[in-house]
Amino acid sequence: MTEAGWNRSINALIVCVFCGAAAALVGVTALGVQIYELTHREIDLGLLGLAEFAPAALLVLATGSVADRFDRTRVTSIGAAAEAIAGLGLAAYAATGPTSVLPIFGLVLVFGAGRAFMAPALRALPADIVSAERLPWLTSRRAVAWQVAIIVGPVISGFLYAVDPVAPYLAMAAFAGIASVSVIFVDPQRQAPRTIDAEAAAMEASVDPVGAAPVAAGRLREALEGLRFIRRSPILLGAISLDLFAVLFGGAVALLPAIASDRLGVGAVGLGWLRAAGGIGAAVVTLGIARRQITRRVGRVLLLSVSVFGIATIVLGLSRSYAIAFIAMAVLSGADSISVFIRSTLVPLATPHDKRGRVLAVESVFIGASNELGAFESGVAGQLLGASGAVVLGGAATILVAGYYWARFPALRNVDHFPNTAQS
Repeated sequence: MTEAGWNRSINALIVCVFCGAAAALVGVTALGVQIYELTHREIDLGLLGLAEFAPAALLVLATGSVADRFDRTRVTSIGAAAEAIAGLGLAAYAATGPTSVLPIFGLVLVFGAGRAFMAPALRALPADIVSAERLPWLTSRRAVAWQVAIIVGPVISGFLYAVDPVAPYLAMAAFAGIASVSVIFVDPQRQAPRTIDAEAAAMEASVDPVGAAPVAAGRLREALEGLRFIRRSPILLGAISLDLFAVLFGGAVALLPAIASDRLGVGAVGLGWLRAAGGIGAAVVTLGIARRQITRRVGRVLLLSVSVFGIATIVLGLSRSYAIAFIAMAVLSGADSISVFIRSTLVPLATPHDKRGRVLAVESVFIGASNELGAFESGVAGQLLGASGAVVLGGAATILVAGYYWARFPALRNVDHFPNTAQS
């Protein structure tokens, strides 16, 4: 099969992306319902997001270097296996009739650690198996797999939780296990380099075995190179940090269990469909992008999509109608999918191959901060203002962020098309 079509590596990657996303969505939907049933406190929903995010933040200096130094398919497989183990642990705890959320948070930390290593390696793989010219094609199809998982995962979780609270965690473990196995069949065209920066490699070679301090310093400098590279590139800094601050304030999804229960009057099944509404909206938009890719005015489209995300978030926060909330979730997720597509294509193409894992590890922390840390921010705000007030305020802040970036990052705003190759 030529690069113009599908092949075993692409098929295996798509299966891994779908199952990895489905595992996360099945788990987080069930966790939101279970934790809110146990405590009825918005702050605990925020702490759930913090537990998911903490490993990525604490391990960022290691995860990117691991993705660049070792076989990315193996790193992805091991990370997914850790997620499967966390799912089995959650199932075992759910079977005991839990009364405390602390063990749940501990198991979520295990899940987050697996995902911290899996995310940068998996996100770097598309650029390793197709050329730069084909990357937008693969990115759009990868996004379709992700969005289908966002639809399927919450719906499955809602129905399974209504039958037995143990069942969704078993499904989570099964999806993660499939992801762990399928990625082994991905065959990168270019292997990740075993040594990265010439300076760091020379330093390691020049010291004696007991001179651990220079080696450690060289590896720390190597690990920080992803962050330094982002800081030197206004386009990368703008694109990556935009997602951080926009979704950090607009993290309405974290409060959906409270909104569904207290404002819309629905249970686990209704919550599952409400989460799935986001996947439906995102999938429709992603399919449209796959048929007609975004090739011009890339920067402006990115900033405008963030603004639409903020507007739809405000509508969600104000709504007492399930139908309107469903539509708002579809719209905000559709807008977010445009942002995700642009960043997922732009960032790898603007990054050299030997730094890609480290740059994407930093981006993964930013994404985690925008989603999981944003969930914590939403949980705190929800505890103080109520779920509706926190969501409306977050949506307004997201619109202000988009306006600020329009003025502050002209290099990002004026990006007209994707680069054909990453700089070397």
